[in-house]
Amino acid sequence: VYHCAPGGTMIPFHVISGMNGAIMVLPRDGLKDAAGKPYQYDRAFYIGEQDFYLPQDEKGNFKEYASPAAGMHEMLELSKGLVPTHVVFNGAVGAITGDNALSAKVGEKVLFIHSQANRDSRPHLIGGHADLYWVGGSFSDTPLTSQETWWIPGGTAVAAAYEFHQPGLNVYLSHNLIEA
Repeated sequence: VYHCAPGGTMIPFHVISGMNGAIMVLPRDGLKDAAGKPYQYDRAFYIGEQDFYLPQDEKGNFKEYASPAAGMHEMLELSKGLVPTHVVFNGAVGAITGDNALSAKVGEKVLFIHSQANRDSRPHLIGGHADLYWVGGSFSDTPLTSQETWWIPGGTAVAAAYEFHQPGLNVYLSHNLIEA
């Protein structure tokens, strides 16, 4: 996981403002499955999970500011409670649904790369288990198999591979069902 780090209080402010992501570096000799055999995938999807802390006024309306700096103090104070007002995948509500839905064909192997810069997360693909799951995105380690939920400690990224065996809608969500 990378994030903007200009120093001081600007570091958490930049991170809670969406200035983060992940870089995936594959091993020279490619991915290996749990038995150490070469593993090929057909496509990769990146899911960047982001928590936002947007202050509200006394009526419950989200505040608007003339500039990002004008809201910095209130956003940082709100973030100290680690209770976000919004949690989104890829930057916005609906970023991976509807016309933006991630799609794969039956028989395709998909590598999901998921990052979260601040808080722990538990993504889950309803209707499937990860065939392979690289803890912390460490491709040099032997991947786990058949993982239903993929734990992502804050400040890390993971990779999980899944082969789609039947057509249908597979919902990708946070298994923190309070926030799902």
